[in-house]
Amino acid sequence: MSTPSLTEAPFGQLPDGRTVTQYTLDNGRGLRLSAINFGGIVTALEVPDRAGQCSSIVLGLPTLADYVARNPHFGTIVGRYANRIAAGRFTLDGETFQLPVNDGPNALHGGLRGFGARWWDIAPVDTGVPSEVAIALRRVSPDGEEGYPGRLAVELRYTLDAEQGWRIDYSAETDRPTVLNLSHHDYFNLAGSGSVLDHVLTLPASRYTPVDATLIPTGLAEVAGTPFDFRTPTRIGERIRSPHEQLVLARGYDHNWVLDRPTDGMALAARLEHAESGRVMEVFTTEPGVQFYSGNFLDGTLVGRAGAVVRQGDGLCLETQHFPDSPNQPGFPSTVLRPGERFASRTLHRFGLLR
Repeated sequence: MSTPSLTEAPFGQLPDGRTVTQYTLDNGRGLRLSAINFGGIVTALEVPDRAGQCSSIVLGLPTLADYVARNPHFGTIVGRYANRIAAGRFTLDGETFQLPVNDGPNALHGGLRGFGARWWDIAPVDTGVPSEVAIALRRVSPDGEEGYPGRLAVELRYTLDAEQGWRIDYSAETDRPTVLNLSHHDYFNLAGSGSVLDHVLTLPASRYTPVDATLIPTGLAEVAGTPFDFRTPTRIGERIRSPHEQLVLARGYDHNWVLDRPTDGMALAARLEHAESGRVMEVFTTEPGVQFYSGNFLDGTLVGRAGAVVRQGDGLCLETQHFPDSPNQPGFPSTVLRPGERFASRTLHRFGLLR
């Protein structure tokens, strides 16, 4: 056990000549997180196993050039709108906005160059708690970027605490009505390598949003009696090959779960366990939903940070968020942000060991 620390090291150069820096936060208790200016990408997240051995539990790529050229959102900040917007189109206050489509007929994760492929200013932050270490990531998204209205000032904070927690605090303000759905796109693997199909997942959600053939929600449905019922701990691989129509459409799990929230504040969104390493991750959030994605489109064309080919099911995402396509679905919680309002959201990843 030691004092929390923050170190910096060069990570490479962007094609325009800017030097990217990697910032490594260490809570002094075995939890270490590394992130870079480009995309706010978390390049590594080291967590101890039951033997005290640390390894990174998020998928990553070997070099900055890989992240620039071919990153499938490993470790990125996702915005302006996480997940999908149907046809890349929405109407706000009577005005229709057309976004670039980059996922079949739909807009995904903010567009052709979403927040995960943008420069972020990063600076250390004093949280006022001596046992914490934190950085602030800031950028201004100009009016019209990727088709979204409004000049949007965004700040995220990555904080490591003494209780083996990684907290993400999001905030944003706009000068014009807009829609906003921020998230983080980490591919977790508590084993550090291999498949996640042996991981055990719990999702405290009695409903989810089924999708059409282009993965746009068609409404709400009960999870009871389906492969989407993770209200009790369930091995991910147990039902992933079920012929259920929704699993066939998405090639696995790629759906939004509606959290059964007891309060308006922080609530449990997911619990992930891996028996062999003993690692456990609990995710808490202020958001109404969580997108569980089982890495269905990892097709073996990428080589990961450790030098191994990345294949389907080698990582999974638990993206805390508002629901996909909310701007076009009045029955979903609103994602509209107006001038004078402040968007605020928090997600906490808490790491521990199986008893």
